[in-house]
Amino acid sequence: MKYEISKGTLAIVPNEKDSSLVYEDEERYIINDSPFKIMEDSCKYFGSTYNGRKDSAREILGAEYKVPIVVEDSENLVVFPTTSPYSDECVWISLKRVKGFEKIDACNTKIIFDNAKEIIVPCSYRSIENQVSRASRLDYILRMRKSR
Repeated sequence: MKYEISKGTLAIVPNEKDSSLVYEDEERYIINDSPFKIMEDSCKYFGSTYNGRKDSAREILGAEYKVPIVVEDSENLVVFPTTSPYSDECVWISLKRVKGFEKIDACNTKIIFDNAKEIIVPCSYRSIENQVSRASRLDYILRMRKSR
């Protein structure tokens, strides 16, 4: 099954080798691609490349690593990584779907989505806070540019 990130996507979580667990509004899917491959394919599906989107985000934010990605422009569909995008442990989170997050311990954070679903990611609270802030900034800058 091929999967493209959409408005319904909450998170893409690594599962077993080269497979992912995709959380959506009411469903959960196992996809036989890594989270990074799903990101690459989704960017291509919506008319760009992952590297093009990454380079644009870097330029806009002045950031070098763990940059959020605008997967689809018209919906401002922004997702952010919890670690290096190339890591086997990287979880991708859809910014617009995040309602809140809570510290579990030094290395784990609970993400609460707008539909009350929750997942625990192996990432510090501070790191999630930084990633949400960075992704929000990217979203805001792009929305302001589009409204001119």
